[in-house]
Amino acid sequence: MAPVRKGRNHIGDIVIIPVRCFTCGKIIGDVYEQYNVRKKIYDETVKAGEKPKETPKEILDDLGVSRYCCRRMILTHVDLIGEAAHFE
Repeated sequence: MAPVRKGRNHIGDIVIIPVRCFTCGKIIGDVYEQYNVRKKIYDETVKAGEKPKETPKEILDDLGVSRYCCRRMILTHVDLIGEAAHFE
């Protein structure tokens, strides 16, 4: 498995992750990278036609993301920093 670069996406670009849930204010920024790593393993397992060890629901439950507003923040986050910042 490739090393995870904190604050960067899979190709090394810097991403801006919401630190808190916009609705309830719970801190979710620390969970985002762990979720992505485990979700990638899930996707690779499903693509190979095997039964995954855990589903995305189980991943979020294990990470302590129980409120649906917080789950929405993690599941629907799109990395748009490349679109917003063309110049360095």
